[in-house]
Amino acid sequence: MENCLFCKIVKGEIPSEKVYEDESVLVFRDINPAAPVHVLLIPKEHIGGADELKPEHSDLIAKLILTAGKVAEELSLSNGWRIVTNVLEDGDQTVRHLHFHLLGGAKLGDFGLKG
Repeated sequence: MENCLFCKIVKGEIPSEKVYEDESVLVFRDINPAAPVHVLLIPKEHIGGADELKPEHSDLIAKLILTAGKVAEELSLSNGWRIVTNVLEDGDQTVRHLHFHLLGGAKLGDFGLKG
């Protein structure tokens, strides 16, 4: 996508602090961290958000989640971590490219969520 911030990061047009990269996934540090460890996991393929996922994306989503676990281990988040994705405007999605926030490094608030 031409004007997508994350697509520009994937292409190397905008610098990022990469944590992990392979042929289909990029993980980099969030520039406005909400926790001591805050990285973004994105597919290199442009998908606008979770609302645009299709059955053919199943393998990619599984890879993103498995990568989250691998990165969490590499970042020594042995006491726990969280992954979150925001969807559309009311879900507070500010960049229209599917991404997961991986947060950890401290006791995280529950945001009213339990379980």
